[in-house]
This record gives sequence, structure tokens and C-alpha cells, in this order.
Amino acid sequence: MSALEVEGITVTHGSRTLVEPLDLGIEAGRCLAIIGESGSGKSMTARAVAGLLPRGVHATGTVRLGPHVVSLPASERVWSRMRGDRIALLLQDPFTSLSPVHTCGSQLSAALLAADKRRGRSRRRAAQRRADVAARLEEVHLDPRVAAQYPHQLSGGMRQRVAIAAALAADPDVLIADEPTTALDATVQADVLDLLTALRSERGLGLLLISHDLGIVQGRAQDVIVMQHGTVVERGDTSRVLHHPEHPYTRRLLAASPTLAAADRADQPAGETLLRAEGIEKSFDGRRVLRDVRVDLHARETLALVGASGSGKSTLARVIAGLEVPDAGAMTFDGASLPAGRAGRIPSQIQVVFQDPNSTLNPAFTVGRTVAEALRTAGRPASEVPGLLAMVELDPELAGRRPASLSGGQRQRVAIARALAPQPRLLICDESVSALDVSVQDQILQLLGRLKEQLHLSILFISHDLAVVAQIADRVAVMHDGVIVETGPTAIVIDTPQSPYTAELVASARAQSLTTEESA
Repeated sequence: MSALEVEGITVTHGSRTLVEPLDLGIEAGRCLAIIGESGSGKSMTARAVAGLLPRGVHATGTVRLGPHVVSLPASERVWSRMRGDRIALLLQDPFTSLSPVHTCGSQLSAALLAADKRRGRSRRRAAQRRADVAARLEEVHLDPRVAAQYPHQLSGGMRQRVAIAAALAADPDVLIADEPTTALDATVQADVLDLLTALRSERGLGLLLISHDLGIVQGRAQDVIVMQHGTVVERGDTSRVLHHPEHPYTRRLLAASPTLAAADRADQPAGETLLRAEGIEKSFDGRRVLRDVRVDLHARETLALVGASGSGKSTLARVIAGLEVPDAGAMTFDGASLPAGRAGRIPSQIQVVFQDPNSTLNPAFTVGRTVAEALRTAGRPASEVPGLLAMVELDPELAGRRPASLSGGQRQRVAIARALAPQPRLLICDESVSALDVSVQDQILQLLGRLKEQLHLSILFISHDLAVVAQIADRVAVMHDGVIVETGPTAIVIDTPQSPYTAELVASARAQSLTTEESA
């Protein structure tokens, strides 16, 4: 039985077509994935199907939800009868759907009451509502005591489980999950995806999964649609599309997807120790974030710090960069002591590239001015701007543009160029590719590798993604609860993890990593 059928849906914004005419269908109990990079039209398609397009964006076509037919464009009154009862949308960030001022239990209770009202059911008694909320939380593998907590008191994975429970409160036939795990760590991501798969099977849900990550589609979606620039370029059985792609764009996405196979690197003797941190301790509000951390980074080496959110990896990076003052411990750089009391002052020979260039690039400055300011601070002339842009493989003509007019990958290249202006010896990359599409991510990783060789850089690469780390790192240090639990060459740590926590990370990463063997 078909849970969802979409015919000829088109999405436009003014005179611009965002999604070309598209058909899709999902059977009850099955999963259809739409994959593509930013701007491909996949999320606009999802929002059009749910009747939740942004202001000024319009859709035409037909949406069939079981016996109900919605002709687009449709009024909010029509959609309000469909959403919840027939179709629900799960977003990437649960904070956009959960209220920060109400407990999780009160929000679930309100969703259940709204569903009862739409269906003309009698109002549930308070005791019954509490029992129903507890049952809904248990269904998404949460302790019923979570009902008394606020969203900000939960981890990212727990918040997403509450959002799933809220989306399913009215027992819809179709759930649209738009990048539901993109912001989560690998182990949590796997748990949430496994939960969605189990709920799809148990409830007979039609699941429309939107993602840029081919790895999470594999093994979870029976069918897949590949979109590029608002157009469907390939569709079919997931195994066929992933293992025998026909369209060049699909093949390009597959080639760019990171795997756990560590990249081949020519064996080279370890350089002298460039950075040494010993006995580093750091606490925030009485909570120990770093516990007696010891780490060495060699000259011309890429060392990856890997761990889940809250493991302490970014705090350690900030301590090394001088953005946080450690409570205890000592650090040396090129044999000289790094003073602890330098918070907010990054040494010129240590530079940082953060995850989101939007938060670090001045939106009012042109690219040229941004890089020129960094050069001026380093005592270098502005005439070197074109050469620095070319070094990060940007057209020097972009110097007159502002960040808002650039793609995410271009903005990150500008951030790298700025970091290179003082001619550092150590580049700290803090989740610097995690927000990028797979093909752009692959390009930035290759760029960093070339810069490392060309400029004789050392790189401290912070990430929660082992598949990405496998592509760039010579060695890996795994962090858990503020402690480095394992260190070693990348391939050895991934292939033969010694710590139980590392083994758990590797297992989760393998579950999410794209395999190219059809028998996998």
C-alpha cells in the first residue's frame, strides 16, 4: 500500500525554479532516500511535500497521503489537517521544533492532546496523559524521567529522540526526516538511525530520508533519488545506485565519500617534536573537562584528535592555541615554553581554522580586505593577497567579493588563507570540514594535505568523524571524558583498536561508512 505519492511537484521562488517537476512514491514500511549536496533541492522537496515552504517559495503538483489528495498550492487549513495525522517532519536541529521554555513531557502531552482534538477524541485524564507520555518516551528508548527535563538539559541525541516522539505523537503514516543526524556524533548518529529504522518497521511508516551522506543511506533506504541543481539525475534500488551508478554526478559523490580505509602515505621518519603538552588540566564550573592530558605533535605531521561531543578535544585545541588558560600542566613549542597566561592571544606560529567560517569572517569585509588585514598584522604587504588566495586554490578575482556571496567551501578556503598569512608552523583545524558537503569536504582535505607538504606544516586536526580522519591523519589520539585513551598510527588504531571506547567509535564509523563492495 502506498503511504505517499507525489506527482509533478515543482518548487519556485519568483522566476527561479528550485525543483524541476518531480515524482516519487513510498510504500508503507519502506524508506526512500533523497541525496544530494547543498542547493540540490532535496530539502525544498521535503518541505513542499509537508506544506512547510519558506515565505515567498511556492509549489505546484499533487501530494497523495493514503486516501487524501492535496493539490498544490494548498491553504494552511488544508495542510493543518494533514500534518501530524498523516505526515510529520523531523528536522536536523531539534531546537527548531522543541520549545526551550517547556519540559519535554509537557510538549509531548500537548502534541497528544492536539492529535486527540483533531480526531474528536475525549480529553485524556492527567494520569493517562502521563502514562502515554512515558510510553512514547520509552518507544524512542528514553527514560520516562526525561519528561521532567527541558531540551537544553539533554544531549543532542536525546533531544532528537524527543523530537522523534513528538513528530510521531499523532501516529502519522509518513515521516520526513531532513538530515536528522548531521549534527550528531557517529555513535549517536548510528543509534538514532537504527531507531528510525526500527520505528519504520514496527509502525509501518513510510520514511522519506533526506541526506547528503551516502553512508547513512546504505542499508537503511530501499530506494534512492539523487538530486543535483533541483533535478533528479538518478533513481532506483539503493544497492544498484550505490554500486552501479549511471550518472556522472552520482559517481562523483561516491568517489568523494570518505571511508575508513586510511589513505596511503609514504613512510617517513617522524620529525622532531614541535608541540608537547603534559599534565594539562581544565575545569569549567567544577566539571573537569581535561584530565592530565599528554600529547606530542611532530614536525610535518598531521595528528587527529578524535572523540564525541564533550570529550574535551576542542577544549584541548583552545588551550594549545592560547584561547583558554589551563588549570595545570605545561606546554612547549619548538622547545620553548608556551606561557599559560596568554588567553585570547594566539601565537603567530600557531593558527586556527574553525568549523564555521561565517562566525569568524567579518561579513562587511571583502575577501581581499580580510586576507590583507591578516597579512598586515603579520608584517607582510597587501600585495601578497593574490598569491595567498591562489595558494588555497581560489581565483584572485574573488578578492572583491564578500563572504555572503561565496559557497561554504570558498569561505573555508578564505579562512585557511587568513590563517596562513602569519606563515605558521602549526595549523589547528577544529571540525573545519564537518559542515561541508562530501565533495567539498574531500577537496578541502586534499588542499590541507598539499599545503602541509608545500609549507612543511604540522596540523592538529580535530574531528568526531573517523572516516574523515582516515583520509588526512598520520596519527590519531582518541579522547573520552577528558582523557586520551589511545594514540597511534591511523591505520593501526582503526584496524586494531586497543581501547573499548575506540573500538566503539570504530564500530559506529564502520556502520556509517560507505562500502563499495556489493556483498557488504
